[in-house]
Amino acid sequence: MDKDTNKKIKDEIKSNDVCLFMKGTPDVPQCGFSLAVSNVLKHLDVKFKGIDVLANTELRQGIKEFSDWPTIPQLYIKEEFVGGCDIVKEMFESGELQKKLKEKNIPHKN
Repeated sequence: MDKDTNKKIKDEIKSNDVCLFMKGTPDVPQCGFSLAVSNVLKHLDVKFKGIDVLANTELRQGIKEFSDWPTIPQLYIKEEFVGGCDIVKEMFESGELQKKLKEKNIPHKN
C-alpha cells in the first residue's frame, strides 16, 4: 500500500470516533454485508462516518492490508478495529457492541 493511502486510512480512523469502511454509502450501501453493519449502527443511533471503498481501488485494497482483514465492511471504534459483518452482528445480538460503545463513550441507544 502506498503512503498516501495509508495516511488517508489513519486520518479517517483518527478523526472519526466510529468509522465504517464499506461498499457504498450509509444511505446507499452496495452490498448486503455493508447494509447489515450500517443498519446495526443506525438502529443504535450511532453517529458514524461511512467510507465508500468502491470509489477508490487503492483504498479498497489498502484497508484490507491495514487491518490484516480480508473482507469489507470493516468497523473501527475510537481507532480500534472491531471486525466485519458477522462479528458486528454477533456483538450486537449479545450486547457486546453496546457495551463497547459505552466503554468508549460513544452516544447510542440500547
